[in-house]
Amino acid sequence: MRVPPFERFTRLMAASAYVVLGTIIGAMLYHAVFFMNFNALRDTNTELEGKLSEYEDRIEKLDQFKNQHTVVKSIMTILLDGKDDESDKNLDEQSKLALKTQLKEDLSVFLGTSIYKINSNAELARLLLKHKNYIVGGNKEYTVEIHTVLVVDNVLQVWFVAKKYDRPLG
Repeated sequence: MRVPPFERFTRLMAASAYVVLGTIIGAMLYHAVFFMNFNALRDTNTELEGKLSEYEDRIEKLDQFKNQHTVVKSIMTILLDGKDDESDKNLDEQSKLALKTQLKEDLSVFLGTSIYKINSNAELARLLLKHKNYIVGGNKEYTVEIHTVLVVDNVLQVWFVAKKYDRPLG
């Protein structure tokens, strides 16, 4: 039995190699586009879940305090995006939502407090929460710095900045 010479099949082998290589590169590009779209969808979903839980919480608090017109009925936390800092640009939507939720839980002591007497506890809360560290996702730690606290229409609005916490050496 004789083996056929492969010199006759070089063009066929090269063409089949190009087809296989094109298939692999196409699959890689499709996979990259798929994951980019999936991450965008996940971020949007996390953001919408955060808004939904915030709205449900506001509805519950508004129902609870509907007959009291001069109390803090809900808390809104707003994360400021620091354009000067490089540290908070790596925050993903899930970390932002977790930080807002944890800060809202810490500030929940103001719910039901009269808006005219909030000043007596605001200084204490600001000192307690000054540069407080929050652990997000089990391994990321952020320092929260509150910039502005304002009560408008019975809503306590808190603007804050989150920076990645660097542990001191020693």
